[in-house]
Amino acid sequence: MKLSEYFENTAGKGVLATADASGYVNAAVYARPHFLDEGSVAFIMAERLTHDNLKSNPHATYIFMEQGEKYIGKRLYLTKIREEQNSELIDQLRRRRHYIPHDEYYKENKYLVTFRLDKVLPLVGSGE
Repeated sequence: MKLSEYFENTAGKGVLATADASGYVNAAVYARPHFLDEGSVAFIMAERLTHDNLKSNPHATYIFMEQGEKYIGKRLYLTKIREEQNSELIDQLRRRRHYIPHDEYYKENKYLVTFRLDKVLPLVGSGE
């Protein structure tokens, strides 16, 4: 199964981890990645710490845990390759609108941040 099909058809939760230039780590809950092709993924971001970290350090890791009681999922190792601000593509890619408990989110700039997919590992283990 292609990785894009896996994410399109698998329910679960994900966390995107980034670090700033000094190595201070941030982790935030993120929806499943949008696949632009099998070698690159994109996430829609607001102006928050995750986006800010990527300005000084282009590396990130996305951890996805499948719904259920077992520890099954994927770890994606990523490198930022580009971003777009407030583009029409963001609205085309958005799967659905989630309720955000504060109105400020809807007034903020949005970024479509695209990453090269460097490595994929299972959620647990080395993948060997």
